[in-house]
Amino acid sequence: MLDEVERVYIDLAGAITQRERLLVACHNQSHREHVRGLLATADICDDRHHLVIAPSNDSWSRDHGPITVHDGDKLHLLDFRFTGWGGKYAHDLDDRIPRALVKAGCFGATPCTSIDLVLEGGGIESDGAGTLLTTASCLQAPSRNPHLSLQQLEARLGELLGVERFLWLHHGHLEGDDTDGHIDTLARFCDPTTIAYVRCSDRKDTHYDALSGMEAELRTFRDSAGKPYRLVPLPWPSPKYDEQGQRLPATYANFLIINAAVLVPTYADAADAVALATLAECFPDREIIGIDCSPLIRQHGSLHCVTMQLPSGLLADRPAANAI
Repeated sequence: MLDEVERVYIDLAGAITQRERLLVACHNQSHREHVRGLLATADICDDRHHLVIAPSNDSWSRDHGPITVHDGDKLHLLDFRFTGWGGKYAHDLDDRIPRALVKAGCFGATPCTSIDLVLEGGGIESDGAGTLLTTASCLQAPSRNPHLSLQQLEARLGELLGVERFLWLHHGHLEGDDTDGHIDTLARFCDPTTIAYVRCSDRKDTHYDALSGMEAELRTFRDSAGKPYRLVPLPWPSPKYDEQGQRLPATYANFLIINAAVLVPTYADAADAVALATLAECFPDREIIGIDCSPLIRQHGSLHCVTMQLPSGLLADRPAANAI
């Protein structure tokens, strides 16, 4: 169903390139020309995007893309191991993408370090000030880093990511999610004192107990000043199912923060408008833009999952066209 999904990509590319540059990993030269044609048809200028050949198994760049940290006034890329969400899917090409992009010159002279630790970008959420929000079901899954205890995992991530405080959620899941509970489907920082999260108020829904437990946990968390977080519940869309009758993990928590805007997944649902209005209150200085992610959700992810932000100053002016 790539043709359907490409329409979502074009909507994303249009919104992103109005505010910042875009890097797209393409399978090969013919695919690169195909993508260039799609962008041109959407009137997206060449100088706003960079198309690099870096073959992939899948399209979830949030999880196989490089993670950038600030080291003082310098940037540093971290290339964690990607194992297809604990060995569920083929991942050999995806795991090589960060290095392929580096080799293509996408990031100039920015150093990139390979890390012998399994970690997906969708599994962590940072407030940008030393606090990491995550789920035990994902980061402590036996299929990720079984040799590390909780204390060892925290020590390693603290050292690599500059994390000073860990907030662990032990409740919360979405049916149809095959990531073992990525935090970017459940709860997100809007600023260092505000967390937007998925709430299910329907007691008959199979998610009710798990998400109510997550909500109770969030209420116990404190920010770096020792105060309770401002918790903002996001609406619950009506159930979405695939052709086989499997429920899909539709969530409004999978939003993407970009320059001057927030891109929010929508699902042709009555709750879409409420979600957009709710997030507008969380981001009063940013434009809130809905992107119909109905095709994406059929592959069990949404718009945050297919994107990875790159800090200002990281993307080279003229990355090479090819990666090896």
